[in-house]
Amino acid sequence: MTKLNESTIIKIFQKNLGSKKFVSEDVEFFNIGKTKMVVKTDTFVESTDLPPKMKLSDAARKSVIACVSDFTAKGVKPQYGILSVNLPNTISRVKINEISKGFKKACKEYGISILGGDTNEGKEIVFNVCIFGETDYIVNRKESRKNDLIFVTGPFGYTSAGLGALIDKKKGGKAFIKKAIKSVMKPKPKLGFGLKNKKYFSSSMDSSDGLSTTLNEMSKQSKKKFVINNIPSKKDLEEHVRLQKQDLKKLVFHGGEEYEFVFTINPKHKQIVLKNAKLLKVPIIEIGHVTSGRGVFVQEDNKNIRLKDLGWKHFR
Repeated sequence: MTKLNESTIIKIFQKNLGSKKFVSEDVEFFNIGKTKMVVKTDTFVESTDLPPKMKLSDAARKSVIACVSDFTAKGVKPQYGILSVNLPNTISRVKINEISKGFKKACKEYGISILGGDTNEGKEIVFNVCIFGETDYIVNRKESRKNDLIFVTGPFGYTSAGLGALIDKKKGGKAFIKKAIKSVMKPKPKLGFGLKNKKYFSSSMDSSDGLSTTLNEMSKQSKKKFVINNIPSKKDLEEHVRLQKQDLKKLVFHGGEEYEFVFTINPKHKQIVLKNAKLLKVPIIEIGHVTSGRGVFVQEDNKNIRLKDLGWKHFR
């Protein structure tokens, strides 16, 4: 029997729920009268999403951040939320307080009001977060155009290195490992940047499943070729990779858990976007350009090497 993967499972649900023409996006949206509503739901599961040494307050905060990151990529302000929690019957009051403080911290950071939710009993901790907002305009994944520039909202690879240190006990310099672990525990989506600049984006997408996944999905939906000529890494990561004999491209492109986003812009908007990034102290990085064709390619030694989608996939 062939093992089901995430894409196959989604297609089965789409078919049975009457969504045969469904195209994946970071958020769902619909109209109520003249108001365009935006909604996102995400699930955090203890056995698959909680790395060693992560506090429950950070886990709860991160479950909200996962939704905020998708709103950020669309340039939409999150406003309201509903929380569903599944908890073992042995959980202590101390842990319940820790969880609630994590939810509170995330909501305070991003101005979200919690309307209510549901509490259930189960074998492990599970958080399901649903966030709502409204907007007049959605930036989708499919409108990149030939000659557009490709940017990311920050460097990549730290989270992959951090998870390697936490889960696989991989070594590295003390200061670097501390920085890498912090990137896993306390991600910070660049919401202000997304809100201020969305009118300049031709396409955008959250990158939390891995940069290679994001780039391939945007290329596929836009029916364009993405050429990457600048790997978005910093010198401390490159030095860590060299000393530990790791694969830089694997960490940067396939790791995931970076709550950054990828966006494309017409070159005429470059200076205003760079100016806004500087004002907001967001370290955006230009990584390539869009051209005619299909697929994602990384330029190396005057050659274009195909970048496969090897980011995070459930059921893989």
